[in-house]
Amino acid sequence: MNTAVPGLAGGSASASASTDILLDARKLGFAYGDRVILKDIDFSLTRGELLGLLGPNGVGKSTLFRCILGLEKGYSGLVLLEGGNIRHKSPRLMAKTIAYVPQNHYPSFNYSVLDMVLMGTAAQGKEWASPDARQRQHAADALERLGIADFGNRDFIRLSGGEQQLVLIARALAQQATLLVMDEPTANLDYGNQIRVLLQVKALSRQGYSIIMSTHNPEQAFLFIDRVLALHNGIIAADGPPSQVLTSELIRTLYNVEVRLRRDEAGGISCMPLLRA
Repeated sequence: MNTAVPGLAGGSASASASTDILLDARKLGFAYGDRVILKDIDFSLTRGELLGLLGPNGVGKSTLFRCILGLEKGYSGLVLLEGGNIRHKSPRLMAKTIAYVPQNHYPSFNYSVLDMVLMGTAAQGKEWASPDARQRQHAADALERLGIADFGNRDFIRLSGGEQQLVLIARALAQQATLLVMDEPTANLDYGNQIRVLLQVKALSRQGYSIIMSTHNPEQAFLFIDRVLALHNGIIAADGPPSQVLTSELIRTLYNVEVRLRRDEAGGISCMPLLRA
């Protein structure tokens, strides 16, 4: 099976670094009335990078996602996708580059897994037209890439939480986008399914997909994420590799809990809360 990401094959080693930037937010701000949610957010995402967005509930992670997806129009600053201002891009054009994976999904009807994944190809065909052979192949390839090719005829609502999450990721892959935005992809999953989903997410980034995902779990950042972007009080509190910027002091600032970080002989880092009566 070909694991190359659509649109990323080939290329020259001498290409400028700027061509590797897929998403670029500059002085991004957002407010609900007088309540400032985001202020002067500056970050970029390069091709093949797995970026973890950390921060407490209500800090603006979902709002940031809505801004970069073009769903919120009232933001200030710039959001550039492949160098172009998203304000000038139609939803169909946006869908060629960026795909969204929600925490969970409750369809109104009992769709099959294949039908759920085919929904990701909607921007590739004509309006109101049935999916063609090319779209069906994209859906089949996405299911195979995630190791769930035999799920096609199963009912989506009868799958486990972890299986449903893999189907939602497959739907994003079928969209043929190169940037995946994942809103807490392991929320409400048991420990085993969390690991299985994150292993797939990590594998996708190594295949060339750019991924930005939110998480509340510092352990996930240490185990899987290339780079952490921590939000606190509407601004970026830290930006860098988890092992360098995700300190016990930062975790206390973000979540108001004391932790001890321990490094093992292999260089891995574990996070242990310090419990007090």
